[in-house]
Amino acid sequence: MSTTTLRTPPAEEAPVPDASPRPARKRGERSRAGALASHGILTVASLVALFPIAWLVFLSLGPDKDDYLHPGRIWDTMTFDNYSFVLQHTNFFDWMKSSLIVSMGTTVIGVMVAATTGYAVSRMRFPGYRKFMWVLLVTQMFPIAVLIVPMYQILSDLQLIDSYLGLILVYCSTAVPYSAWLLKGYFDTIPFEIDEAGRVDGLSPFGTFFRLILPLAKPGLAVAAFYNFITAFGEVAFASTFMLDDSKYTFAVGLQSFVSEHDAQRNLMAATAVLVAIPVSAFFYLVQKNLVTGLTAGGTKG
Repeated sequence: MSTTTLRTPPAEEAPVPDASPRPARKRGERSRAGALASHGILTVASLVALFPIAWLVFLSLGPDKDDYLHPGRIWDTMTFDNYSFVLQHTNFFDWMKSSLIVSMGTTVIGVMVAATTGYAVSRMRFPGYRKFMWVLLVTQMFPIAVLIVPMYQILSDLQLIDSYLGLILVYCSTAVPYSAWLLKGYFDTIPFEIDEAGRVDGLSPFGTFFRLILPLAKPGLAVAAFYNFITAFGEVAFASTFMLDDSKYTFAVGLQSFVSEHDAQRNLMAATAVLVAIPVSAFFYLVQKNLVTGLTAGGTKG
């Protein structure tokens, strides 16, 4: 009698799990490829933004007015003579004085008016307050060419032609409406309980506004101040129309003196433009800490 032996096949070995599993990516964490792509895009965008500035500085070092047509020649003939000529033989410092007076005056007066307007509309419910804000917005729809003639007539009647105050008021009329809308949105983000606490402590509405609300609104005020400053500093049409004395020209109008009907001294214009950028850069540096916060916070409430 024969016997057969049954052989059972060996059990298949279970796969051994990886001893070092890949850590799960956290929410919002980018992959290495995504990080490289974002950094590459930001680098290219930064170069695109910085190229005009670098090109302007490069052209300002060329000794001839036609060097912009042959920029390769500038490398061998770089000089600071353009800056010396602008500082010594033009009304550069008169332009600087006029620009700073007009820009700072527009900034101070414009921000004060816009802040009080925005706070009143944000906190008080008087008849027609919504229509009032829409009227401010509608004023931004009119082009400068339409506004120059009536504004000139008004300033002439007030004897403010060729005066810093007249130009400041003109700039405030264009900068205040936008600044009021901006600050109204920022004041909406400040809790009403702060106003109530100020009244409980015996503060008047003005005291509450100046002592409690304004310190909390510094980012919004910084954005409004920067907008008012830039609006007045770089404007040409109003300044060239309402300012008649050469010594009262602003930088934007003074640059036009380098351009005539048949000639354009572009090397001197480039040097002046570089010097003009210094006050704006300094002002931006002073307020840049609050600019991002002010630009984003004002849009959380309408």
